[in-house]
Amino acid sequence: MSRTAAEHPPGSAPADVTAARARGLTKAYGQGEAAVLALDAVDVDIARGRFTAVMGPSGSGKSTLMHCLAGLDTVSAGRVWLGDTEITGLRERELTRLRRDRIGFMFQSFNLIPTLNALENITLPMDIAGHRPDREWLDRVVDTLGLRDRLGHRPAQLSGGQQQRVACARALLSRPELIFADEPTGNLDSRAGLEVLGFLREAVDSLGQTVVMVTHDPGAAAHSDVVLFLADGRIVDRMEHPTAEAVLERMKRFDVLRAQADGAALPVEEG
Repeated sequence: MSRTAAEHPPGSAPADVTAARARGLTKAYGQGEAAVLALDAVDVDIARGRFTAVMGPSGSGKSTLMHCLAGLDTVSAGRVWLGDTEITGLRERELTRLRRDRIGFMFQSFNLIPTLNALENITLPMDIAGHRPDREWLDRVVDTLGLRDRLGHRPAQLSGGQQQRVACARALLSRPELIFADEPTGNLDSRAGLEVLGFLREAVDSLGQTVVMVTHDPGAAAHSDVVLFLADGRIVDRMEHPTAEAVLERMKRFDVLRAQADGAALPVEEG
């Protein structure tokens, strides 16, 4: 059964070491009066060996923040580092190599190849890169995620939770410095979602990984060590040792403040 962060010690790596950071991170879409500011001069540090959740209302910039930190999207202004490497300004070929060798990704859609079995899907990125997986690490990841008896099955023969576990194993296999998970439980039922969250928690606690997860679900956020709250392209709050109830209350407060701000902006009708 999955457990929350409060029932686990933080990951083994010291929390004061950053896996990624950004300074003045700004992202705008469009130009002139039609420009939309998705991120507004964000400063953020992602601690190594910890599980960080990013939350906020729709349009708050949480997915954009993840994409910019991961080098999947360019920035309009500011600087981003992965470890000691500044990724802003890197050429696309250098970014591709960096993402392949140092970052793992998990998405809602799993992104598994239907004609390959689970093991082949897990090793695919390393196979493409011409790298041979560390067999001992592969066995540890497979056993941690409970996939030993599913390695010969194709995606269509796996449940949604099992497919996401395969995607998790694929993200872990290269021992990336950072794993980005974008709504990883979005396409799963509650039971399968709890399993995947438990495995992400286990990846931090037992395998020493660093995870950043974008989510809208307070229950999912409760599995993290810290929650960053975004609103209107800015980090407006953070919560250490979150619980689902505390996160939900914080989100409700933001909804009230936003409603009040929207109401104040409406013109007052006369008569």
